Amino acid sequence: MNLSGQVAIVTGGGSGLGEATARAMAAQGAKVALFDIGMDRAEKVASEIGGLAVKCDVSSDESATAAVAEVADKLGTPRVLVNCAGIVLAAKTLGKEGPHPLDTYRKVIEINLLGTFNVIRLVADRMRHAEPQEDGERGVIINTASVAAYDGQVGQAAYSASKGGIVGMTLPIARDLARDGIRVMTIAPGIFWTPMMASLPENAQKSLGEQVPFPSRLGQPSEYAELALHIIGNRMLNGEVIRLDGAIRMAPR
Repeated sequence: MNLSGQVAIVTGGGSGLGEATARAMAAQGAKVALFDIGMDRAEKVASEIGGLAVKCDVSSDESATAAVAEVADKLGTPRVLVNCAGIVLAAKTLGKEGPHPLDTYRKVIEINLLGTFNVIRLVADRMRHAEPQEDGERGVIINTASVAAYDGQVGQAAYSASKGGIVGMTLPIARDLARDGIRVMTIAPGIFWTPMMASLPENAQKSLGEQVPFPSRLGQPSEYAELALHIIGNRMLNGEVIRLDGAIRMAPR
């Protein structure tokens, strides 16, 4: 798909992987809507790329429905969706204070997994009414999992489950939406530089980067964005998960 003039939605678009992807798509001529809870950062990025910042709680049916409707009304029918919204909360199944808090587990699942599916279903419903392009393509959906879906570490039961769910639903959703000309892909990043990583001491960042076989450094959000752009442009990429991790396999802790 040629992004020029197309409407794209990025959840978690105000920072990190989402911000980099929003900027990259805007540079290709896309009209980009940034969904986020934190509007200050989203509005700043949107103003810099000529996009639209939309407040959205991806785990809420009402909030996501309103956000998608706003995009359709102000920008037009979305052709691209990149799901980057997510949280990381760590807790052991049995910790020093007792069992894993169920509310913590539920929150991670609701935002990372349910939130991803929530926006997929709503945006796909808009995409299917778009005019088909080459090969009958109407839209592209890219989700964000994590290597934790495969190599979950100590304390990552909730996070790994949420990302494993995204991996697991990639193929069936691609099959569901194939008749509508909508492709579905997932990227599973390894250790990437994000605002959360930036809060760590420089020596800690360096240590994490050195765990990556090659290149031995943290991944850059721009590298995630580059892969997202390639997926959008390559119509044979569908129903698959791509690890973007420098060949890392995470240790237990």
